[in-house]
Amino acid sequence: MTTDHFAGDDRSNRERMLAGDPYIADDPESARLAQRAVRLADAYHRAAVEDEAAARPLLDELLGSLGPDAFVKPPLYVDYGENIRIGARTFVNYGLTALDVAAITIGDDCQIGPNVQLLTPTHPVEPGPRRDKLEAARPITIGDNVWLGGGVIVCPGVSIGDDSVVGAGSVVTRDVPAGVVAVGNPARVVRDVSARP
Repeated sequence: MTTDHFAGDDRSNRERMLAGDPYIADDPESARLAQRAVRLADAYHRAAVEDEAAARPLLDELLGSLGPDAFVKPPLYVDYGENIRIGARTFVNYGLTALDVAAITIGDDCQIGPNVQLLTPTHPVEPGPRRDKLEAARPITIGDNVWLGGGVIVCPGVSIGDDSVVGAGSVVTRDVPAGVVAVGNPARVVRDVSARP
C-alpha cells in the first residue's frame, strides 16, 4: 500500500522542491530545466576546448550568477545550474559536481579544487519514504576566500565560513566556522588558519 505523503498539499512537486520541502522528482518543468542544464554544460565544455573566452556566455547562461573574473574549468556537472552563484575572482578546477536542487552560493576569491562535490539533495533515512522516492534539499553556502582541496565533498545544509580551508578528500557534514583549517571524514577543525602547523 502506497502512502499519500502529500495529503492536503495541492502544490506541485516543483513548488515543494523550491520551498525546501520533501517532494518527488517527477515534475515536467524540473525535467525540462535539468535537460537544458545538460545541454548548456555540454556546450560550454565543447566551446571551452576551442576558446575559453568565447565559452563564457554559455556559462553565464547556465548559472544563476557568475562574478567578474570567475573561472570554471570544464567539465561541470549540475542539476539545474540556475541555483548556483559563484563570486568574483573565484577559480573552479576540473570536474565540479554541484547538485543545485537547493541554492549553492560560492563567495568571492575562492579556490575550488578538482573533483569537488557540492551536494544539496537529501533522502529519508526511513526505508518506506525512500522507497516512495521522496527527497528534499538543503542549501550550501561557501564564504569568501575559501579553499576546498581536491575531492572535497560538502553535504546538504552546510556553510563554510570566510577564509577557511578544507583539506583534500574531506567530507564536510556540518558547518565549518570562518578562519579555520578542517580535514578528515567527517571533517573536523584542526587549527586556525593563522596558526603554524
